[in-house]
Amino acid sequence: MSVRHASIEDLASVAYLFDLYRQFYNQPHDKSGAEQFIRERMEQKESEILVALSEGEIIGFVQLYPIFSSVSMRRAWLLNDLYVGESYRSRGVATLLLDAAKQVARDTKSKWLLLQTGESNATAQALYIKNGWVRETDLFFRFDI
Repeated sequence: MSVRHASIEDLASVAYLFDLYRQFYNQPHDKSGAEQFIRERMEQKESEILVALSEGEIIGFVQLYPIFSSVSMRRAWLLNDLYVGESYRSRGVATLLLDAAKQVARDTKSKWLLLQTGESNATAQALYIKNGWVRETDLFFRFDI
C-alpha cells in the first residue's frame, strides 16, 4: 500500500469514495454532486487530497482544508474527511493516511492539525487516539446558516 497526492485523473475514484463517505454520515447518494464538489476543490486548489492505493486501486482518501492560526501566525490544517473502503478497513490504511496528513502539516510548517468526528463514532476516536491525536476539551460553538 502507498499514499500520494490525488490528481485530476483520480477524480472519479475519489468522488466515488467521497460519496460513500457522505452516505456513512447519513447523506443521500449523489454521485454527480460528489464529483462536482471534489472537482471544484481540486481545480480551485482549495484542499489537499491524499489517496491510499493498493495494487494501483484507490482504496481510501483524506481531505485537508487549509486554515490559519492568527495567534501563532502560521498555517494549520482541518482534516475534514477520512474514508477507507469497507473491504480495506483494519489493514492500516487509515493510519497511512493520517501519517501522510501529518507529513503535509510538517512540510508546510503548520502549527497543528484539527479534526472532528461524531460523538458516537467510537471506532474513529480510538483510531485517532492510537495515532497520537489528543482530545480537546475546549468549548466549541457553531452557527448553522
